[in-house]
Amino acid sequence: MAEKVLMKGNEAIAEAAIQAGCRHYFGYPITPQTEIAAYMAKRMPKIGGTFLQAESEIAAINMVYGVASAGKRVMTSSSSPGISLKSEGLSYLAGADLPALVVNAQRGGPGLGGIQPSQSDYFQATRGGGHGDYHMIVLAPSSVQEMAQLTIRGFELADEYRMTAMILADGTIGQMMEPVSFDFEIKEAPAKPWATTGTKMARPHNVINSLYLNAELLEKTNIERYQKYALIEEKEALAEEYMVEDADIIIAAFGIAARVSKNAVNEARASGIKAGLIRPITLWPFPKAVFAKHADHAKQIISVELSMGQMIEDVQLATQCKVPVSLCYRVGGMIPTPDQVYQAIVEANEKGGK
Repeated sequence: MAEKVLMKGNEAIAEAAIQAGCRHYFGYPITPQTEIAAYMAKRMPKIGGTFLQAESEIAAINMVYGVASAGKRVMTSSSSPGISLKSEGLSYLAGADLPALVVNAQRGGPGLGGIQPSQSDYFQATRGGGHGDYHMIVLAPSSVQEMAQLTIRGFELADEYRMTAMILADGTIGQMMEPVSFDFEIKEAPAKPWATTGTKMARPHNVINSLYLNAELLEKTNIERYQKYALIEEKEALAEEYMVEDADIIIAAFGIAARVSKNAVNEARASGIKAGLIRPITLWPFPKAVFAKHADHAKQIISVELSMGQMIEDVQLATQCKVPVSLCYRVGGMIPTPDQVYQAIVEANEKGGK
């Protein structure tokens, strides 16, 4: 049995990134993700890596752009207001087709909001995060173990598709302590013939840029990028299905909301209600096929969120309005209790659907 260590979710991300071959971290402290930067500050100098606390979030994301251009695995992390500051850089990374990993341990908003957990950056993450037509691969862990696993997967997907991947966690998962194993098989980073590593006069110069003054060329590039996105949607969408095969009431939830909801589903089953849970692990690409499959037998779907209702729109799109979709939520740093979710299940069961 693989050895496990007790770690915070934020620390698990940092250690997993190091094991994935990341030797460059640029960031700026902000609650509730500062443990990632603190861990990197201790570990990177000992392994010949680079830790740099930038003068701002804007500086940090542009440093990521530079290292990604050289073909190295690189990471930054922040929390909601800091990710907003990085949004221009995220768009530039997408425009230059550069692989990198970005972590967002979400806190309540808008504005400075509060330091308690939230999921209200869902739109920002899944719709790009900055200006222009683009996507990021968005991974949503619901345990400390998944914080580590999805960090490694994020680096692998970023390299495979030459695009930014984001770990969209929440403050609770980042601060939570659980046993975690690092017994992973990690793919080596692929060759990157496009990287700006110096030509040694053996090849033409590589140029990393997101500026296209020729409108036709920019259109062609965007269309090609979306063809890649379509392939990712086909191959990489991932979700956990829990007791959904015969479920009348299906909960849709990710992150800490999914952990709460699983307890409510168990309680509902014990009381004779056929409830189940679909937990999207990739928020982009969204696991549309899983929801579409179960929309045929479900009477109602309840989206449980730490927001005013954002993922619910993707659930409605995925089910094509075949089944009613309602919202169970808390915001401002509050988390739904299992009892609140259970009551929502009971009410949905009594109301019926279709």
